[in-house]
Amino acid sequence: MAAYAVFIRESTRDASELATYSQKVSPTLVGHPVKVLAAYGPQEVLEGPEVEGVVILEFPSLDAAKAWYDSPAYRDVREHRFRGADYRAVIVEGT
Repeated sequence: MAAYAVFIRESTRDASELATYSQKVSPTLVGHPVKVLAAYGPQEVLEGPEVEGVVILEFPSLDAAKAWYDSPAYRDVREHRFRGADYRAVIVEGT
């Protein structure tokens, strides 16, 4: 069953850290079965507080999504995201 990794950027703390993250994140996806469905495109918040951006990644399974998220390559790169902004991240299985 497909699974979706959803990243919601709530607020930026360090733009230079986010720039580093943006430059380094794409190579972490190589070799993983992922499809980028949305990445910081136009958005409209229907409920809750405003957000700065949303990314949605599709994987063939929950295990595949977690394999990427926990991969050594992404673990190193995500530290820049952690320092650069406040995010909410969730992996959810499709129906």
